[in-house]
Amino acid sequence: MSFEKRLAELGIVLPPPRAPLYAYVPVVVEGGRAWVSGQLPWDGDGLLATGKMGAGVDIALGQKCARACVLSGLSALRAELGTLDRVRRIAKVVGFVASAPDFYDQAVVMDGASTLFGEIFGEAGRHARSAIGMAALPRNVPVEVEFVAAVE
Repeated sequence: MSFEKRLAELGIVLPPPRAPLYAYVPVVVEGGRAWVSGQLPWDGDGLLATGKMGAGVDIALGQKCARACVLSGLSALRAELGTLDRVRRIAKVVGFVASAPDFYDQAVVMDGASTLFGEIFGEAGRHARSAIGMAALPRNVPVEVEFVAAVE
């Protein structure tokens, strides 16, 4: 199945790719893999949320942030590849979750990202994953997501 068609079926419109503000590139393609740089939960020109999980940001909003990060990453990946139909599978996802000291549900937050990959890519969206609690993230966001895709 075409992943581009699947996006349309789901009613998902990817945001425009964002130019990096610092000294990195959004995507590196090498040896059949695409490494997508860490993505923040952008919502148009602003951030979907700021703060820490367990200290003002609830699980539902954290999952929504994880999904927004994935959409930004897929936008960057599409810009680099020309089409998401070149993706063979999502291989690895790493989620960074800004967490209050007593917050332990990083994996639950990251299920927002993992579920979206499954909705879009089906079996090819099943991936290895890490969900890492952090003291702070750039721009005070609660979630940042990076991923690696096997590509043609």
